[in-house]
Amino acid sequence: MHTVYSRINNVSATLSTSLMVLLAAIACSSLLFTADPKGTLDVTSVKIFNGDSRRYSHRRGEYAFVNFNITADLSPLFNWNTKQLFLYLQAEYTNAQGVQNEVVIWDRIVRRKDDAVLKVVGKNKYTFREYSSKFKDVPPARYSLKYNLMPYVGLLTYGEAAQTTAPVQFPSAKERVE
Repeated sequence: MHTVYSRINNVSATLSTSLMVLLAAIACSSLLFTADPKGTLDVTSVKIFNGDSRRYSHRRGEYAFVNFNITADLSPLFNWNTKQLFLYLQAEYTNAQGVQNEVVIWDRIVRRKDDAVLKVVGKNKYTFREYSSKFKDVPPARYSLKYNLMPYVGLLTYGEAAQTTAPVQFPSAKERVE
């Protein structure tokens, strides 16, 4: 009546149900944990250069190079369920045609709580180019340091750790580097 196979089936069903309940409790408890990381972001300079596209040699464009300082303490985001943080610096601006753009210009992955205190003086890691036109009539851009918290179990959490206090103006035609 109670074979070895039915007993193994019952035990494995009980263990898998218990494991799923435990994982659901961990995921729900992570949602209750809230942290508010603090930081500062300063954009020290923005320079515009004319250049050729790597893909299309006949297509000239303008490239922006941004120098920035980031100081942030992201260690409150680390707890027992944090696997890693994905940090990125994002430039948000509206081009001359009225299209809202959000461009990631720098990123970093933080895997340990010890590395979560940032003091970065750097420049953009990725190409910052306005494809539809030049940066000539583009209004000022707002820069923000955002994060994506990746837990071991549960949902991804997005947030913002720092932001420029005022929008940063792109250089005028006289200040551009040829």
